[in-house]
Amino acid sequence: MVRSGEEPRPAGRATDGTGPASLRELFLQGEPVETGVRTSILDSWQRCRSLGLSPDALDLPYREDFDPGGRIVRAAVPVLDRLQATFAGSQVNISVADANGTVLLRRFGDPSMARSLPDIQVVPGFVFAEQVAGTNGIGLALAERQLIRVYGAEHFAERSQQNACVALPVRDPLSGRIEGVLCLGYPRGFERPALGVAIRRAAESIERRLLGQSSARERALLRSYLAAGAGTAGLHRGVALDALANEFPARDQAILREKAAELISGGQRGAVEVTLPDGRRVTLVSRPVTSGSGVQGIAIEAVRPGPPAGEPLVIPHQTDELSALTAPAVPLSAARPAITLPSGYLAASSGPLVATDGDGGTTAPGGTAGPVTPAEPPTPDTPDSARTSAGPAPAESDRTPSEPAAADGGGRGAAGEHSEAAFPARGLVMLGEPQVGAYALAARRRLELLSEASTRIGTTLDVRRTAEELAETAVPGLADFVTIDLPDAVLRGEESADPIADLRRTVVHGIREGLPFTPPGKRVDFGPTTPQLRCLGSGEAVLEPDLKAAAGWLAQDPEHTARLLAHVQSLIAVPLLARGVVLGVASFYRAGGPFGDDDRSLAQELASRAALSIDNARRYTHERTMVLALQRRLLPHGLPDQDAVEVAHRYLPAESDVGGDWYDVIPLSGARVGLLVGDVVGHGMLSAATMGRLRTAARSFAELDFPPDEVLTHLDNLVGRLDREDPDGKGAGVIGATCLYAVYDPTAQQCLMARAGHPPPAVVHPDGGVTYPDLPAGPPLGLGGLPFDAVEVALPEGSQLVLYTDGLIEDRNRDVDAVLEQLREALAHPERAPEETCQAVLDTVAPAHPHDDIALLVARVHAMDPGRIAAWELSADPSRVGEVRASAMRWLSDRGLDETGFAAELILSELITNAIRHGAAPIRVRLLYGRTLICEVSDASNTAPHLRRAASTDEGGRGLFLVAQLSQSWGTRYLPEGKVIWAECDLDAA
Repeated sequence: MVRSGEEPRPAGRATDGTGPASLRELFLQGEPVETGVRTSILDSWQRCRSLGLSPDALDLPYREDFDPGGRIVRAAVPVLDRLQATFAGSQVNISVADANGTVLLRRFGDPSMARSLPDIQVVPGFVFAEQVAGTNGIGLALAERQLIRVYGAEHFAERSQQNACVALPVRDPLSGRIEGVLCLGYPRGFERPALGVAIRRAAESIERRLLGQSSARERALLRSYLAAGAGTAGLHRGVALDALANEFPARDQAILREKAAELISGGQRGAVEVTLPDGRRVTLVSRPVTSGSGVQGIAIEAVRPGPPAGEPLVIPHQTDELSALTAPAVPLSAARPAITLPSGYLAASSGPLVATDGDGGTTAPGGTAGPVTPAEPPTPDTPDSARTSAGPAPAESDRTPSEPAAADGGGRGAAGEHSEAAFPARGLVMLGEPQVGAYALAARRRLELLSEASTRIGTTLDVRRTAEELAETAVPGLADFVTIDLPDAVLRGEESADPIADLRRTVVHGIREGLPFTPPGKRVDFGPTTPQLRCLGSGEAVLEPDLKAAAGWLAQDPEHTARLLAHVQSLIAVPLLARGVVLGVASFYRAGGPFGDDDRSLAQELASRAALSIDNARRYTHERTMVLALQRRLLPHGLPDQDAVEVAHRYLPAESDVGGDWYDVIPLSGARVGLLVGDVVGHGMLSAATMGRLRTAARSFAELDFPPDEVLTHLDNLVGRLDREDPDGKGAGVIGATCLYAVYDPTAQQCLMARAGHPPPAVVHPDGGVTYPDLPAGPPLGLGGLPFDAVEVALPEGSQLVLYTDGLIEDRNRDVDAVLEQLREALAHPERAPEETCQAVLDTVAPAHPHDDIALLVARVHAMDPGRIAAWELSADPSRVGEVRASAMRWLSDRGLDETGFAAELILSELITNAIRHGAAPIRVRLLYGRTLICEVSDASNTAPHLRRAASTDEGGRGLFLVAQLSQSWGTRYLPEGKVIWAECDLDAA
């Protein structure tokens, strides 16, 4: 259970400014750190800084007066022994600290670790409280009072940077007070989901052992019970339930405890035979007990029919009642009128008996089979020397540090614990006062479950995940199995017009798998009398305490329900309603014991909280769908036809929200092509709309034949203007954007590019080498007043130019330099087509769960065949016009373009004449034969021609009008010195 509701995320040192180490350094330098660090960690850092702690000068205090045999130690020793066996051979270190952060116990998966680690990680007594040790698992668990995970550089101390840990407070089950902290430390690479499960179950086991050390009232009842030892006539044999933990499955134990609790709540002497699911029978006998001080209680003993008492039997090892990590928590129930006590309280045996009380003292009533003479039990202050007995000694795994081994002699010694002897006549299962402490404990458990629900449910804005969180929270604290059914419309983010007819099984979760529930993804049709449909109709939870008697539920599908009845006993169906919208239905099933009214109220509260989170997720899904539709609508729907580059592209939206990434391919004059990639800062509808405005503006500026640096300058001015035009006047509408613009010329095999705060492009050379051009970063768009620099890069034919947005390489859990190297390896395959390159990059480089949009553009460049290019240079002499025109016509005729030659001849005549009359030498003419025929005339003058409509009396002014009529497009392109007038003729039209 991750009570903080935060997904674990690996972390560690980083050098790129994105990892926790770099963020921690920024924090220590006083810089604001708002993203990339979990809230609990950032809060802890802030507390450490306010205390004046220094990461490289943290000296942990050592306490010599810590209690090595205290209450938490006695409860934790056997649990830690089992954890050590579980993690044997691993680098896991296990520790238990008290409520002040002082480590009391240490265990190591690999014992050799104790020889290599420093004293603070080996020797008990060092204090790990946050106020002296900084951010660490033990200190933060005490400060946050919940399960905590700390990874690598999230630790405040420098010495802990290579470690990770998970820590969980251990509470007194009755008072709710934190008694200590259980912590598992391990190398960062050892992270396992099972660690969270192990520490939760281990902490619960310690808490149950603490419960066994309960109040003096229960100890007094226990002493009276042990001293009495009578009332066993007629019983064949008895045994403590938890002494047979290996024989009774956990669910059988829970059934017996549930029935024992019912007997105690009755407050009278009685007996009941319990038939377990496998057919075995156990008799539970209740017997009133009164302590010397007058405390009234009930003792529940378990009796099984079997061989005669005199037949030799093997006495099983006395184990802790909840020793295994797999032992379930005590089920929540409205009727919880008793406290389950620890194991080993046998009232009669073949020799003297030693039984521990709640505080580590012992009671030695003595006696043999049959009635026992009462003996005065010693107090907890009895010296150790007086606690020894001739009876069996506690096992090493169960004996606390304050309990010496029993001396041999006078009966069964320590070695005789596993020897054959008569089975004890009776065994204690549960002892307690009717109606005392039970409801407080049950209420506290429910409050804990609701508190847990507030942090576990709704951690994401995903409808399915939120439903799963409801199920995971309810199992096993409330139910054994949970199914959740949601309408298809809700899963899409919409309101369902008919939720009853539109339900689909969304979640199936339980303590085990393999039950015959309808699997996820299948349609679910509930009959009119089923509890699920009734709860949807009434809007209230419906309780079926005994499904075998629930006619409506049985009638839905007799064959299916019959199979389920072999596994479940009781059902609560709860509607998922939020803001007047029906979102689905949740079904809670219990296998052992019926639900009660309090369980129904708890299920209703859990479902109400979850429904609100599901509705929030549904609304978010709806909004995200609209934003994503707008984003995709504003992106290019297809790529233009051109011969300069072979292009492939990908757009991958972020999992959590949609941003403003875009790409574009823009055909330009002179057979060139513009490649554009940009990213608007922020997410949501505003970013998507702003992206559309910027992409349109960028395409317009590019089609005006501005060079890349000028295009970025115009975009920079536009973004600044959009900020100033923000309706709120606060500039919160558009924060900024980044952009990379490249123009490739296939005639010269050169690429001119500039960027504005955008990641650099990658160039894949024909020989397989991958480089990142040294391109000036430039400021992000929107800052204003800062220049942009363009760089020209040679791209031989077959090279690939890869443009991308920062979502591909920047991730809080990854180092950017490492990702760029990973990208280099993925691109080092020049034989791949652009489509294959795109897919390979997304498969190997893109994060599995992107937090930002990813736009990727891969272009393989081609060179124009020199045979398709013709060029002439002439002086400003009108007599040369005819000569160049004739040469051009011969060149076109040689290529079979005679029909196009007429239009080209007129265009060249007009453009060359204008250049001679209004321009400046040198004058150059160029023909480019590709998909179209492009006629270019350049001169050294910056004077641009203007198309105008000549009057009937004008002698001139019709030249450009003719050019516009004969060509499909024409324009002016400025050079560093001079200009180019170009006209493009459609070959098909000719």
